[in-house]
Amino acid sequence: MWVMGVAVVLGAGCARKAPSEADRVPPPTVPAHTAASGKLVFEAPPGWLVQSPQTGMRVAQYELPRAEGDSENASLVVYYFGPGQGGSVEANLKRWMHQMEQPDGRPSEERARIEKMTVNGLNVTLLDLTGTYRAEIMPGHGARYHKPSFRMRAGVIETPRGPYFVKLVGPERTVNRWDEAFMAFIRSMRFQ
Repeated sequence: MWVMGVAVVLGAGCARKAPSEADRVPPPTVPAHTAASGKLVFEAPPGWLVQSPQTGMRVAQYELPRAEGDSENASLVVYYFGPGQGGSVEANLKRWMHQMEQPDGRPSEERARIEKMTVNGLNVTLLDLTGTYRAEIMPGHGARYHKPSFRMRAGVIETPRGPYFVKLVGPERTVNRWDEAFMAFIRSMRFQ
């Protein structure tokens, strides 16, 4: 008798139709860089090559074609780590400055140009620095780049959902070539 009751219960469960495609509602997905109340939007200048972001922390990634005579292209990445994440403006400026060595051995802090501005209501802090690029190839692994005559343009964009970070690195001539486009990119940023 007990076996019959289990069979009836199991049979009743099997008689149910599987939900059709129309009945299935996928859970809403929100990209990591998007918050319900807004996100940073921007316009890439003509000539920049869009790349697929390599990690979920990267909102956008671009390759900037090299200037004549340079051996490689420049790279620009926009990062977002989440509300309140990624460190302070000062901590990021310091970290970026330590990624560049100066040929004369002076501290990069002495050569760095820092500019503060407001763009479409957002506080923006920009860093401009040349030297030998010595950032870690992969964070935490110790191996470092050694790229002399490089230039870094980096910035922190403060939004209502937390900071976004922009980092442009490449051969100095190539970054010089795209300098006006970089500033147009920064000026295009708005939170909506």
